[in-house]
Amino acid sequence: MTAFDSDRRAALASLAALGALAGGGLSAAPPAAAATTSDAPVRIAIVGAGAAGLASASRLRARLPRASITLIDARREHYYQPGYTLVGAGIKPASYTISTTREYIPQGVDWIEQAAAEIDPEARVVTTTGGQKVPYDYLIVACGLELNYDAIEGMDTRWIGRDGVGSVYNGPQAAAATWQVMSTFAAKGGVGLFGRSHTDMKCAGAPLKYTFITDDRLRRAGQRGKAELHYLAPQKTLFSVPIVSEKVRMLYQERGIRTHMEHSLVAIDLGRRIATYRTPTGTTELGYDFIHVVPPMRAPAVVRNSPLPWNEGPFAREQWLEVDRETLRHKRYPNVFGVGDIAGVPKGKTAASVKWQVPVAVDHLVGDLANKPSGERYNGYTSCPLITRLGRAMLIEFDYNDNLYQSFPGFIAPLEELWVSWVMKTMALKPTYVSMLRGRA
Repeated sequence: MTAFDSDRRAALASLAALGALAGGGLSAAPPAAAATTSDAPVRIAIVGAGAAGLASASRLRARLPRASITLIDARREHYYQPGYTLVGAGIKPASYTISTTREYIPQGVDWIEQAAAEIDPEARVVTTTGGQKVPYDYLIVACGLELNYDAIEGMDTRWIGRDGVGSVYNGPQAAAATWQVMSTFAAKGGVGLFGRSHTDMKCAGAPLKYTFITDDRLRRAGQRGKAELHYLAPQKTLFSVPIVSEKVRMLYQERGIRTHMEHSLVAIDLGRRIATYRTPTGTTELGYDFIHVVPPMRAPAVVRNSPLPWNEGPFAREQWLEVDRETLRHKRYPNVFGVGDIAGVPKGKTAASVKWQVPVAVDHLVGDLANKPSGERYNGYTSCPLITRLGRAMLIEFDYNDNLYQSFPGFIAPLEELWVSWVMKTMALKPTYVSMLRGRA
């Protein structure tokens, strides 16, 4: 056995032990101070059966044995979205991210296989696309977000995977198609354009890591010298946490990835392979051989067309759900909670955030019913295993105040490119995610 093999086995053993200590998952949220339950025969509707909706249903079922809990979502397939970048990197097949909604729904929870069409918080009723009325006493909005590709003039998602266009965000098949077109680019070189949206978005680290992955694929193919890589950020920084932004800037500089601040992708000429960016001084056009498109993101129509979004402030433009950032309770409708991507809070559009948000929202809801107000608070915890090359990643964890967390002090240092962080991303996080859906992490 080589020294490398010994180190690898030791790291895996330590990782398994740490995962077990964290209750089956990495970066586990602190448990509620008291596991309050209630026998109230309350009606709870959950709009959305993605990660946040399923995790909420599981926790509510365990703590409210007499509650009538109804999930409203038309999607029969469940997607493990943190795996999209791995599919786009050629590391995992598309099937790695696909399972079924049904397998995660707890016994005793009803599932209406229709999308929510209207939410009336005054009447306390959700109407489905099939016209079914679902009355509720409490509502959890967990409908995720909408990828607004149409906001980029000329963009057509049917081009993902052809003529140099990629976008891992548009689902498992799009991620697989992105890998095909990116690998073709990596074999030849040319100009590659990367960036993120100008809006709040899910997994803001994904565009950064996909740039790193492409750089590494070019190097492995011996074509890095024939490629120009550009990262165009609509903001003035590469990442919202200053110390992380600076670390990424330094790594990009070392690897010859050119950065351009305050550049927003507004149009694309798919036939001519030209991208147009809005800048503080006007617009600029850049030709490309490969482009990774990250669309603007916003609240789904069922929220946008309801009284529930923010009416002012930084979350009003994309009409995110108006919630208190610490309790996830709606500011104007106290029987409504928002968790997951839809929540209008400063951080938190990641699966790791869901893991911390859902226990807080559920604890407040159950506290209402048991007449035991909850003291639980969500502090903005967000986690991003930021791949920096194949086989290495940085485990970035932070909160509302940009404080860095260390779930495993002395074992995993933030801002260090480590093999064990890569193992977490590629092997350990999916079991943790599934445990979360089942209410156990």
